[in-house]
Amino acid sequence: MKKAEHQTDHTLVVMGNPGVTHVGTHLYHAAIKLGFRVRFVDTSEAFAGPVWAQKLNWWLRGHRPPRLRQFSTRLVRVCREVRPTWLLATGLAPLTAAALEEIGQLQITRLNYLTDDPWNPVHRAPWFMKALPLYDHLFSPRRANLIDLEAIGCQRVSYLPFAYAPEIHFPDPHQLEKKEEREPADVVFAGGADQDRVPILAALLQAGFRVELYGGYWERFPETRANARGEADPQTLRCAISRAKVALCLVRRANRDGHAMRTFEVAAVGACMLTEDTTEHREIFGEEGVAVVYFQTIPEMVTKLQWLLTHDDERRRLAGAARHLIVRGHNTYADRLTEMLRGRVSGDLR
Repeated sequence: MKKAEHQTDHTLVVMGNPGVTHVGTHLYHAAIKLGFRVRFVDTSEAFAGPVWAQKLNWWLRGHRPPRLRQFSTRLVRVCREVRPTWLLATGLAPLTAAALEEIGQLQITRLNYLTDDPWNPVHRAPWFMKALPLYDHLFSPRRANLIDLEAIGCQRVSYLPFAYAPEIHFPDPHQLEKKEEREPADVVFAGGADQDRVPILAALLQAGFRVELYGGYWERFPETRANARGEADPQTLRCAISRAKVALCLVRRANRDGHAMRTFEVAAVGACMLTEDTTEHREIFGEEGVAVVYFQTIPEMVTKLQWLLTHDDERRRLAGAARHLIVRGHNTYADRLTEMLRGRVSGDLR
């Protein structure tokens, strides 16, 4: 059988959530595309167990997975069997410090792509904080926690932005054609209903815009319940973003984000983006009006959305410019994986 174009002799173990929209899955598929021998380990196994045990461990034992020790033991066994060059964990990886020490003794390079801020109160876990310094290289898609990671003894820390998956995030021509069949949404937002996001979306609804909300928990708030569309699979979300006139791009403040996964995904789908103004967003898209429109306050957001909705040609230009920047800028998960495995990232603190 003919080898893949970039076939290598290196093996990679990726551990993460197997959901199709999760970063671990994106990196797994990127590794296959790049020609690595790769083994995926489903981290959801560590969280299995009776509901009472899950709640007890989460609330009273520092967000501890019920099967943390068992999973860690299994992962060490996988590493002894596979002998990969790298172990790549994603996010709040259910690995004990002791397991990471054992894996290091096998001369395996231990990497973690920190999809969430470990200081976020929703995720903060003493057992995970203890394990962090055992990784050989940590990659964070937020600049805000780089110094914090170094301060707790992490050996090497790099800023590495999120990315997009070309097989999922692309324009949907069929949906663009269907825009004329019924009135599209003025603005679509995809993301969870964080408490601080509710007033932002409520303001758009109060101003009379047609709004579609995708993601968890919007139905819990009376202000947004009628516009909640629930969780969406990649095709549904791609269709919604392709049809909408404008896509709203917000960061997650509890994560100290300067950008988000949607920053790259929405741009790759080809939407006109009304984007929260952050330093990282300006690094990615340039100044105001180059590829996106920025806002800092709710009144400014409302005013700029009103302007965009009355300027069709400008919306099309912005959408094309944002997509061009992202797609031509080496921003796929294969690009990110290549940077991680090379271990040479411009965002290194040292």
